Amino acid sequence: MTDKVTICECFARDGLQHEPTFVSTETKISLLEGFADAGFRRIEATSYSHPRWVPAFADASEVLGGVVHRPGVAYKATCPNPRAVERALADHDRGAGAEELSLLVSASESHTEKNLRTSRAQQWERVESMVRLAGGRFRLIGVVSVAFGCPFEGQVDPGRVADDVARFADLGADAVTLGDTTGVATPAAVAGLFSRLERTHPGLAVVAHFHNTRGTAVANAVAALESGCRHFDSALGGVGGHPSKIGYGAGLTGNVCTEDLVSLFEAMGVDTGIDLDALASASLACEKALGRPLHSMVARAGFAHSAA
Repeated sequence: MTDKVTICECFARDGLQHEPTFVSTETKISLLEGFADAGFRRIEATSYSHPRWVPAFADASEVLGGVVHRPGVAYKATCPNPRAVERALADHDRGAGAEELSLLVSASESHTEKNLRTSRAQQWERVESMVRLAGGRFRLIGVVSVAFGCPFEGQVDPGRVADDVARFADLGADAVTLGDTTGVATPAAVAGLFSRLERTHPGLAVVAHFHNTRGTAVANAVAALESGCRHFDSALGGVGGHPSKIGYGAGLTGNVCTEDLVSLFEAMGVDTGIDLDALASASLACEKALGRPLHSMVARAGFAHSAA
């Protein structure tokens, strides 16, 4: 292991799905360009969710068609079902599509029903169909939601999560994301699961996706780092959570703050590849886009530049 991590900036998708007010296509494109300028090499750009369910992404094709697709930068789109992959393929075929697709499962039946409106068995059938449809034209990122606990069922068996990761790996996923969807993970649970997956799937990129609902996201990220994880999701300003029209959980459901995560990693001597001045500018642009101060501590206090 080297002290270098890859952080996927998720403001434009997981962040904006929580917002009740539509952010303009032009603003989204500008923000995405700013993220790439700051040095992010993986950027969650949008979702092919049905606009009736998640209206924030009604402009998915326009956003992906409006950004500059740069060498070494992968824009990712979420695909909850085969119809979403068909839309992704149509954009890809016209030269304006995503480089990566996220394919979703939930580790509990109840969350699957609420979030994806199907059963786990049927969602896995969908995922298999989506992999076939994608036909090797995208990097595929498997996502296991509620990997550390479900808002409806409580504790989730780590063995079930490990089985889901193995199933994604068998389907050829390039990476698998573990989502702490409502922020119930603890450092001990994170260390246990990431260490287990490092042993059973050496070489598989397992992505840590922590929400800060209970103020533990940065601590959990450090636990994942110390357990071998080198791939993280975060969102500028700590925004995001469940779609605004799908209510579950309580409190602030947002992601770990990119500013805070980058600042801590850099101060620890971990190379994020992110330009801190450009990140600060992107942070301000996100606050301007949403018209309010967001949740990053570092955005108020400034970046810590010195390594420990």
